Amino acid sequence: MEKHTILGGKVSVYRRENSRKWQCSTYLKQKNWRVSTGEESLSLAKEFAEDWFFRMKAKEKGGGLKDERTFKEAATRYLEEYDVITGGTRNRVYVAGNERRLRLYLLPFFGELGLSEVTAGKVQEYRVARYHMSPEGKRPAKNTLHQETVTLRQVLKTAIRHGWLTHLPDLSMPYRSAEKISHRAWFSPDEYKQLYTATRKRAERHRDGRYQWHAEQLHDYVLFMANTGLRPDEAKRLQYRDVEIVEDEETNEVILLIQVRGKRGVGYCKSTANAVHPFERLLKRNLPKPDDPVFPGNHVIMFNAILDEEGLKFDREGNRRTAYSLRHTYICLRLMEGADIYQIAKNCRTSVEMIEKYYASHISTSISAAAVNVRRKAKSKRQIVEHAKRNAHRL
Repeated sequence: MEKHTILGGKVSVYRRENSRKWQCSTYLKQKNWRVSTGEESLSLAKEFAEDWFFRMKAKEKGGGLKDERTFKEAATRYLEEYDVITGGTRNRVYVAGNERRLRLYLLPFFGELGLSEVTAGKVQEYRVARYHMSPEGKRPAKNTLHQETVTLRQVLKTAIRHGWLTHLPDLSMPYRSAEKISHRAWFSPDEYKQLYTATRKRAERHRDGRYQWHAEQLHDYVLFMANTGLRPDEAKRLQYRDVEIVEDEETNEVILLIQVRGKRGVGYCKSTANAVHPFERLLKRNLPKPDDPVFPGNHVIMFNAILDEEGLKFDREGNRRTAYSLRHTYICLRLMEGADIYQIAKNCRTSVEMIEKYYASHISTSISAAAVNVRRKAKSKRQIVEHAKRNAHRL
């Protein structure tokens, strides 16, 4: 190995065997520090080494010389490992969201900090500073901060796995009271009728016009979604070969048997009978191939326009209604009709806990009046005397 010293022996410039580029090293804070100069010329490598040494000394004097891994290094390792370890099973949008949160917010604040400096207090400073990091000082939503905290936790757990950090700091939100459980935005039976009546009238108004296909597709989309409980992303992936019209043996009704591909993998869904006619209209209108998507278009603009026209965009709690509200409507209507909560959860590919927390808590029919309004009948004086006589021998 070829080696030279500069600055009175404080810096070594060397080149390993089978390598064309020079490296440099120095000893500061009881530790050897090394870096590649990226140069093949010895004179240029020495110039780089001098500049690097003086920058390191300045950091040492200012307390910026970290004798540990930085948050930026842990974040880099996390991004390298995450997609490989999960085997590509996580949604690409979710993975891209983690990368974006790190790049725009977490790395600018935590990047140069040593991992031990990422404390509970520093995380709270980040939450306060986060309000000034958004465009025009816009207050970030609660869910946005939660997602950033989740990404921060995953990076720190990566550091723990590699032995760069001993423990995870407290990342919980201070000064936080118990949250009110709010229900998901849905359409009551009257509101749902108002919605599909409006979409049907829109389809009739556009008959033989430019937007006829879009209006008819939207009408069938509303009916299909509210009678199957599919998530919007599941409906977007749905192909005609995934849907089968069958006669249900238990109810003797003609329903749809749907093979669903969504965030939980592949599952099955049995629709109500009211989903069959909209699907048959889709078949007749589009004359599809088996692998064609059932809903190829995007109905967001027309759907939101109808919600605005009908005054249905927000529920009475101020929750914004979207296409997802049709799934919530399906679940709530099934609960109101007395369906078994476990079967609803299974058919919607979710958990009983989620349904009890976000749906059943605000459905009046989920409470049995017979079980609640129990009255104990008062005993008459004669019944009390007879009871005492029967139990006199026990005294």
